[in-house]
Amino acid sequence: MGAKVFEHPHIRLDVEERVATIRLDRPPMNALDAQMQDGLLAAANEVSERADVRAVVVYGGDKVFAAGADVKEMAQWSYTDMVDRSTALQAAFTAVARIPKPTVAAISGYALGGGCELALACDIRIAADNATLGQPEILLGVIPGAGGTQRLSRLVGPSRAKELIFTGRFVPADEALSIGLVDRTVLPDDVYPAARDWAAKFADGPAYALRAAKECIDRGLEVDLDTGLAIERQHFASLFATADRTTGMTSFVENGPGHARFEGR
Repeated sequence: MGAKVFEHPHIRLDVEERVATIRLDRPPMNALDAQMQDGLLAAANEVSERADVRAVVVYGGDKVFAAGADVKEMAQWSYTDMVDRSTALQAAFTAVARIPKPTVAAISGYALGGGCELALACDIRIAADNATLGQPEILLGVIPGAGGTQRLSRLVGPSRAKELIFTGRFVPADEALSIGLVDRTVLPDDVYPAARDWAAKFADGPAYALRAAKECIDRGLEVDLDTGLAIERQHFASLFATADRTTGMTSFVENGPGHARFEGR
């Protein structure tokens, strides 16, 4: 990875060749306590704003992605404590979901509870073939609180999401792949390289077109079809004001598809 550019005790942010890696670093299980949640928010905001970042990998290391929220911390909180904290909890994961660039979760080991919710906040998920995912909050007498009830149901469908959340069962990588919870499985040693290779495809891509595509898809899922088409139409037209649109169409006319050299502006 590249040089360290972000200061936080348990979140590392590295940027190399326009690909950022947000690295969870709180061994042994990367439990997502309040401090890590705040760090995720700050890291997501930074990569969103940086022009030298074109795509983002979220990674927990080669042992575990994140085994959930810090239950020892949460067990001490009252109802009013959680009322105060829940907004910040969701804000951290929403900030990851709203990074206006392609994002990929590189999942090793466990991605459970908040860890699974963090993976759900990314655009795609690449997992080790021995990884385990799930939303086991029901076993603690609660429900997912960082987007799991919403993002999981949108990804795998409501009935399948209900079954996973109602039972709290762990989902092996092969099943996660078959139901669309992850998009690809690889050997454990290949998780980060595969995720970074995927992200690197966009390092020299048309940044504003990629941003527009992501926003159209994400916002379109939240509205009716006519509104979604209006969002798409507006973004489509707006891209004709970018230099990359001119570059892409000129290159296509002169050289055919796939030869444009975009500048990200």
